[in-house]
Amino acid sequence: MSVPDMHGGGARPPGHGTSRFLRSRRTWSALAAAAAAVLAVGIAIPAFAVLSGSPSNFEANDGNMVVNTTGNNDWNSVQGSPNYVHLTDPSNTTADDSFKSGQKQDSPCPVINTNKNPPKDDFTDVASFSETNIDPSSAQFRHTFLDGATIRFAANGSASENVELNQGTNGTCTGTTLLQRSKGDKLIAIDYTTGGTTVTFHVLTWIVDNSDPNNATCFVKTDSPPCWGVNSQTLAANAAEGQASQAAILAAQNKISNTDLAAGQFAEFGVDLTAAGIVPANTCKAFPQTVWESRSSGSSFVSSTEDVSVEQHTVSNCGTITIKKHTDPRALDQVFGYTSNLPANDKAGGVAGIDANGNFSLNDKGNTSGDSALNTVSEQAFAGKYTVTEEADPAGFAFESLSCSGGTTSISGKTATITLAADDNVTCTYVNKQQLGAIKVTKTSSKAAATPLAGAKFSITGPSNFSTTVTTGSDGTACVDNLAFGSYTVTETAAPPGYDIDNTSGVTVSVDHNASCTSGTPNAPPTFTDTPLTDITATATSEAPGGTKSTITCTDSSNTGIGNSPQTGESAKVTANGLKPGTYTCTIVIDP
Repeated sequence: MSVPDMHGGGARPPGHGTSRFLRSRRTWSALAAAAAAVLAVGIAIPAFAVLSGSPSNFEANDGNMVVNTTGNNDWNSVQGSPNYVHLTDPSNTTADDSFKSGQKQDSPCPVINTNKNPPKDDFTDVASFSETNIDPSSAQFRHTFLDGATIRFAANGSASENVELNQGTNGTCTGTTLLQRSKGDKLIAIDYTTGGTTVTFHVLTWIVDNSDPNNATCFVKTDSPPCWGVNSQTLAANAAEGQASQAAILAAQNKISNTDLAAGQFAEFGVDLTAAGIVPANTCKAFPQTVWESRSSGSSFVSSTEDVSVEQHTVSNCGTITIKKHTDPRALDQVFGYTSNLPANDKAGGVAGIDANGNFSLNDKGNTSGDSALNTVSEQAFAGKYTVTEEADPAGFAFESLSCSGGTTSISGKTATITLAADDNVTCTYVNKQQLGAIKVTKTSSKAAATPLAGAKFSITGPSNFSTTVTTGSDGTACVDNLAFGSYTVTETAAPPGYDIDNTSGVTVSVDHNASCTSGTPNAPPTFTDTPLTDITATATSEAPGGTKSTITCTDSSNTGIGNSPQTGESAKVTANGLKPGTYTCTIVIDP
């Protein structure tokens, strides 16, 4: 079982991390001669120090692990990088995983068996390092590079191996972590010959039908699609290089496995996957699984597959940037705007995706927990530098926090700066706290003393169908808080006993700053006043029964009758209640 060490920290016990793959024992002897003839056109790759455009200047063809030139990198200097992966592989044991012997080389899901491999074809360790050029001035801008290294149980200077890059678009093979081979998967066949000093590279593509006129049939001519296609692409010196070790490597110089190695026991290569046509420069492409396969001697793709290891680490020219919006408290219906230099994508999520200028909007509506498409934008983007800035706070909200995880990021206020590497998954979450205000109403007598009045009732209505009723206390005030910012209407609906409402119309109040009933300064409408009321009674009663009749007429200052005025009789009585301060006249006429 292969066990990945993503940061060069050594092996982990089997059963943890990346699972192992398989191996094929089928020789395909009937096809070997034809296959060898096809592969014989491979180009011998001369020794160059570094593939042109490699961002790290990785020395992938000197057959050792140490940096030979200042400013370059090699296996011992990339330990700890997130793009460095180390797999340990069981060796010299029958517990080593293998493809079931005799199955087709073109099986979409090879069956796994255990098997002890020949020492020279038995991996003890596999390592990889991937990177993407993000320098716009470079001729290899956005080119993705894959460097690989294998250590074998016994020296094998002239060695052969395959490196499969699988996309996983057909899912996972049943009962294993192996990704089912899918259309467009790539296989790099590598042959170290003449003692490991000459290296040839060929690239094959997985096909599923006969639709590609240039690659319509299987490399193994007796097979039919799905299979590895007949088109075997050779790689030139600007696209690939490599070498097997030509001298012993001491344990102190070997940070991959920390053991002494004989000459020919270690081999390495570097491939510009973009120059090789595997990862395009201007289209996002990802291979989440790399399968390493040793082959028995013979420079033929169909020579017997021996030891195999699976690396669950994505090789890609793009990463993913995800931006989320959370309100505090969650689930508030509010749109927040953002500016960025993210690529346009109307399917990226959010309110309407990302527009041509990189702008987008998010809304946390309905998300009491978790996230949804409405509050999340997720974009696959080329390696490079990106910035995302939240726009001005909407009314009623204040920026609270911004946090990012994954990749390389820096934060300044509302701006996240993301230096995206290939295969990075960066998530940045913006949190904005809702600002809540308060309304305080005051009720007093209209008399000059402005006595506070208790018992006055008010209705308060506002945004999102908000409605409540408050009653003034002994100090003549009433308060309501936890109000979202916006426009509210305050209406007095009932005066205290003995008073009359001076203004029955609603008064508009704008809640526009953070406050509560116990802190800050609540928004307040003008003081409401009520007028005290008076009851009057005018009475005329005859002292002698049947003696006199009286007529009582009471009017206000406009000579308008008040109460039950006028009244006539031996016992006449006019009552007028709830009169506001003013001049009133009651005239009593006693008949002669």
